[in-house]
Amino acid sequence: MEFPFPLLVCDVGGTNARFSLVEAPGAIPLSLPPQLTGGHAGLAEAAEAALAGQPLRPRSLLVCAAGPNEGRRIKLTNAAWLIEGPQVAQALGLEQGLMFNDFEAQALSLPSLREEWVVPIGAPREGDDGPLLVNGPGTGLGTAALIKAEEKWRAIASESGHLDFAPVTAEERAFWPHVEPVLGRVTPEALISGPGLPRLHRARLAALGLARPDLGGVEIVERALAVSTGQEAATIRAFWRLVARFAGDMAITFLSTGGVTLAGGILPRILPLLDPDEFRASFERKAPYEWLVRRIPVRVLRAQDTVLAGMADIAARPQAYAIDYAARRWL
Repeated sequence: MEFPFPLLVCDVGGTNARFSLVEAPGAIPLSLPPQLTGGHAGLAEAAEAALAGQPLRPRSLLVCAAGPNEGRRIKLTNAAWLIEGPQVAQALGLEQGLMFNDFEAQALSLPSLREEWVVPIGAPREGDDGPLLVNGPGTGLGTAALIKAEEKWRAIASESGHLDFAPVTAEERAFWPHVEPVLGRVTPEALISGPGLPRLHRARLAALGLARPDLGGVEIVERALAVSTGQEAATIRAFWRLVARFAGDMAITFLSTGGVTLAGGILPRILPLLDPDEFRASFERKAPYEWLVRRIPVRVLRAQDTVLAGMADIAARPQAYAIDYAARRWL
């Protein structure tokens, strides 16, 4: 299976679509202007806007998107796009294409991560050759695992952000009745996501009997970073605890003894409010399996667009990955 270069790689979220152009295998990706997902009718239109003025035209496109993968199509969970791979290929004049769920691609990108792209949480832990896990909040909440079988990397996608979620601590039991349901449910994504952060803040303030200002996630983060003793900072710390608890849940679900990587655009911005000891305590509080999660390393991905570099590596070395190319390639 070959993907002719130049290669266009794209990460489509509910808010933004990010693109890079890779001239040849191993070449440094050229970042293109990001596009607002809601500003275009579909992926082909967004790609044309990103490519405007570029002398190179891509021959292949690898794209990941925030929604369940149906082989050659993905319907975004938090935006209106329905991406049909063959139609995109025809519109852009491509010779080949491939599509992934966003966190499936994040998982497949784990072997490509560089040490300087990540920040460990807590004291160093070795991990082992067991499954790797990636999860984290963005417009939604994603989770995927990565295993190696017969010398090939295989990703296991998930929609675990849409499980039912329950309070554990006294603080959570106090604010949980005030959490605004999403589609009638309180899921991990309802709280551990970009839209979930304001929802969490409003619920906390309501439990404390305080006024609930209509703040967006960006405003909450800015206020939290400016005043570390304020209610916004307290919400961010509660957010970190929920991130840790959910990551621990997923770690024992996938037995990810190889390590957990936290991704998403929110977490790098709020690293100054991370308490590593508190995070590890929430992550490890998984009786009767504390002994298992205690030895699992956790790290935060702080570099942007690493998934684009990972997909470029897939195109350059498709034989290293256990992907059903025959069923999923566009042409």
